[in-house]
Amino acid sequence: MLAYARDRRRFLLFGSRRRVDPETRRRRAQTLLESLLTLGPTFIKLGQLLSTRPDILPPEYIDELAALQDDVPPADWPEAKRVLEDELGPVDARFEEFDTEAISGASLGQVYRARIDGDPVAVKIRRPEIESLVEADLRVIRWSLPILLYFVDESRSFSLENLADEFAKTIREEMDYEREATMLTEIRANFADDDRILVPEVLESHSGPRVLTMEYVPGTKINDVEELDRKGIDRSQVAENLQRAYLQMIIDDGVFHADPHPGNLAVADDGTIIFYDFGMSGRVDEFVQGKIVEFYIAVANQDIDAILDALIEVGTLSPEADRAVMAEVMELAIQDARGQEIEQYRIQQIVGQIEDSIYEFPFRLPKNLALVLRVATVVEGVCVTLDEEFDFIATATDYLTEQGYREESIRQYAEQTGRQIRESGESLTRIAPKTERTLDRLDRDNLYVRVGVEDSEGVFDTLAKRLVYGMLLTMSLFSMGVLYALGAPEASIVAAVFSVIVLVQLYRSFRDRGGSLQAKPQFTRQNLRQRRREE
Repeated sequence: MLAYARDRRRFLLFGSRRRVDPETRRRRAQTLLESLLTLGPTFIKLGQLLSTRPDILPPEYIDELAALQDDVPPADWPEAKRVLEDELGPVDARFEEFDTEAISGASLGQVYRARIDGDPVAVKIRRPEIESLVEADLRVIRWSLPILLYFVDESRSFSLENLADEFAKTIREEMDYEREATMLTEIRANFADDDRILVPEVLESHSGPRVLTMEYVPGTKINDVEELDRKGIDRSQVAENLQRAYLQMIIDDGVFHADPHPGNLAVADDGTIIFYDFGMSGRVDEFVQGKIVEFYIAVANQDIDAILDALIEVGTLSPEADRAVMAEVMELAIQDARGQEIEQYRIQQIVGQIEDSIYEFPFRLPKNLALVLRVATVVEGVCVTLDEEFDFIATATDYLTEQGYREESIRQYAEQTGRQIRESGESLTRIAPKTERTLDRLDRDNLYVRVGVEDSEGVFDTLAKRLVYGMLLTMSLFSMGVLYALGAPEASIVAAVFSVIVLVQLYRSFRDRGGSLQAKPQFTRQNLRQRRREE
């Protein structure tokens, strides 16, 4: 944190900014990653959440933390057994068989294989005493937050405070297996008629707040391409099915599986995609769904203005941002990302460019939109692992067209264009008489022009203060010299003290960021090229 603070002020309280190269950031990110792993389950989850927040951390940190997985040793069976029997009763009475060796261990829970009425099941048990550990860690985070806020700038302070509240809510939700069962059941119902997707069924009779029992569905890990090829599975089709499944969850259903790393995805022998672990899942409201559709359509159509409008309306881009500059950013991002044909570029490259600009000019990223952003990039990475030539935009465009979203967009555009043409025609009929009246007034010397200057940031007030302070400082220094020359040392000391006070006020006016008279470019071509050279 001290190094981070020195990046903004070289000597903490004063000094210029330091330019940090990507390699230094990556070393710092690796140090942070090691610290989070050492601190335990709660902080591992915090790192996973931070990996979805490019408005708080630079891209190098996002890349390092994105690899953070819940691969931790499971708790001893006697402790896990105590939790299981507190929830369901004696193990021997509720299960025909129970394998006491965990098949996977995570920071908040672990999974075992068992058998009920002859059918194999997977039993997820919350870690023993994890509740008290998480609550203690959350207290540490809340107590540490004021210290952290001292070292970061104002915009990230706002994001960090919101992140702390969001994290506390998220980790408590993930420990609630009843909520996970509800989300899992809802998503399973949404894919009930789709034989390409399989979501395990929950056994409510053997589930509770700390135990979740579901059918056991084995499969090949989705990134094990050699095994998929050996079984003759069409990897390109699997990639397309996976992408379509997430488009349906986010755009149509409004509830989605938010942790699509390869450990939570498998493929059955017939090519069906199997989803595991719904602890991290989210919802998208209708407004955000609509804006995501608009964004995808705008990207497919290379409509830069529509892309910016969607980002502004959804809250990820400030309305005060320079549209001309941001349009250039988007144009460069698309040009940098696409291949010979526009359909060949990938959403991950576009999102990467956007994430980079988010960190450079930070703003708050809505919680579920951050999850959607993470899902989009992780899913695209999985799809590219399955098929190096996988085209995200083509699949998304086909899906939007099949569901009628693009036709609806074209119809709305046609209606809007027709309305604008009609309004333009009405305006043309009123221009001639208004022009004639204006020329008559000009001919009679009866035309006045009033000019109003908008100064919402108080630039003129700041300039006036600096001028006054400067004149007072000049006068007091001159008076000090004259009084000293006339043999009045006491009076010259008073003038010197007054000069120091005025000098401090003048210095503070220049240090005040809100009163800066300097134009600050938000993004430049040179900026982007410099980053490319560094990368």
